[in-house]
Amino acid sequence: MPRRQESPDAVKVRTLPVQVAAHLTRRIVQGEIDEGRAPSELEISSEFGVSRVVARETLKILASLDIVDVAQGRRVVVRPRAEWDYLSPLLIEWLPTEIVDELLQELHQMRVLLEPELAAMAAASITDETLARLGDEIGRMAALETDPEAYLEVDHEFHMEICRAADNRILDRIMYSARWLGTASRRLTNEAPAGLRRATAQHTEIYEALVARDPEGARAAMRRHLSNNYSTLLAEKEHRSKRAARRR
Repeated sequence: MPRRQESPDAVKVRTLPVQVAAHLTRRIVQGEIDEGRAPSELEISSEFGVSRVVARETLKILASLDIVDVAQGRRVVVRPRAEWDYLSPLLIEWLPTEIVDELLQELHQMRVLLEPELAAMAAASITDETLARLGDEIGRMAALETDPEAYLEVDHEFHMEICRAADNRILDRIMYSARWLGTASRRLTNEAPAGLRRATAQHTEIYEALVARDPEGARAAMRRHLSNNYSTLLAEKEHRSKRAARRR
């Protein structure tokens, strides 16, 4: 059974180093920290009133996300933003909406490059057992069209089943590593009116091409699905912007 994805409304208990790291990341993004220079362990401890241990752990978290470089005897420096670990769920949580929207568009570009070919590869070698699982997932999607959060989990697993059927461990890890951004993208597209019903129909087209063991048909069906997703993503982004403008 795949692990259930965390709800956007779930209560998140964050440790003190994570909270401080989040605050510093937001300040870096907003340009409130001098270009190229991050606060030292001593400066973090003094500013936030935390122990040196907490400050040290904060810098380790930032370094693990490739946000800063920490070297013995040298100052802490901010790494170029293009090099940050944008596949980390923590970083995605801390970034402003406009940057997340940009990342979702870049995720779409990655999916268009990979997933149609994965579907074609899967169609050429897929087993009856995998087809049975995909068929079960199509049935679950149809039953969950009024439950976007539960649908999201099945949607993700459907795509990962296809990826595993392609039998390429490197591509599998690339797809799996992008799952948090994929979750954010699906949550947005799932908000569209009748979005889940359309998604089920599109997944069914992909499934039928796999059943037929038709690589070109699977490639084309996946490409259509991703194109439709992108159109929905842009439309929902526009609706969200309008809602935000009305609230201001």
